[in-house]
Amino acid sequence: MAMTVGEYKNHAQKALNNTGVGTAELDVLVLLEDLLNTNRAQLLAHPDHELTLEQQKLLNSQIERRKKHEPLAYIRGKTEFFGHEFIVNKHVLVPRPETETMIDLTRKIAKSVKGSSFHIIDVGTGSGAIAVIAKKLFPAADVIAIDNDPRCLKIAEQNAAKHTVNIRFLQGDLLQPIQPLTHIQNSHGRATFEYVVLANLPYVPQDYAINQAATHEPKQAIFGGKDGLDLYRRLFAQLNSKAYGLKPKTYVLTESLPPQHKALEEIAKANGFKLQKTADFIQQFVAE
Repeated sequence: MAMTVGEYKNHAQKALNNTGVGTAELDVLVLLEDLLNTNRAQLLAHPDHELTLEQQKLLNSQIERRKKHEPLAYIRGKTEFFGHEFIVNKHVLVPRPETETMIDLTRKIAKSVKGSSFHIIDVGTGSGAIAVIAKKLFPAADVIAIDNDPRCLKIAEQNAAKHTVNIRFLQGDLLQPIQPLTHIQNSHGRATFEYVVLANLPYVPQDYAINQAATHEPKQAIFGGKDGLDLYRRLFAQLNSKAYGLKPKTYVLTESLPPQHKALEEIAKANGFKLQKTADFIQQFVAE
């Protein structure tokens, strides 16, 4: 039976509410916007617009997925981060709003090191959202994005192409792929550029209770061992190794749960990095 936009909205919203989806109304509106290629105002202004049976069939399949608490971003195949649209699928973590603070802090670092060559390394790039935004904001910077999962790198490369930015994508374990890189030196033998390492690594403790939507996301992108900090221990050990040639001019931005910040600060300090500032989930370290 054919339904109008208003009728379908009420029907689908009730179905999602009944399965405990807390954003039922918003989710239905977003799916209707995608389907009809329109905006919220037009949808609400024309509730009597009739949906075809094919349109209803597609919406029904999407609502069924959302009833199982699958992230809306996976159902849509896209999401927004820092005001830009990114392709996502089940192989990558959905970018979170709290991660945008990492970009804000990078902007401040960029201003403080003005005049130096600027190299950004996005470790565990996933969808590539952080790397892409960094390159858009700092087009002159050399941006390297690393992930150990080729399926993530495929999505990240698609996002770089979508936003027409030039990023070097490398596959490997944390900083391992950049080990052959060496400092660019001036005629006096001093490093002439700064590194900014952006590390939104898995940090959720293995026994931590995550929400239903997050259970659909890749576990290897969420959990970071018993206390959640295993990958950060390895990252800072790499950063402290002469093999990678990044120190002394290296900034490191990390994301973790606020109760983990003190422990992460100790990990960084043990490897020659001091805490400069903390903003929400993000901490900024610099090589001592």
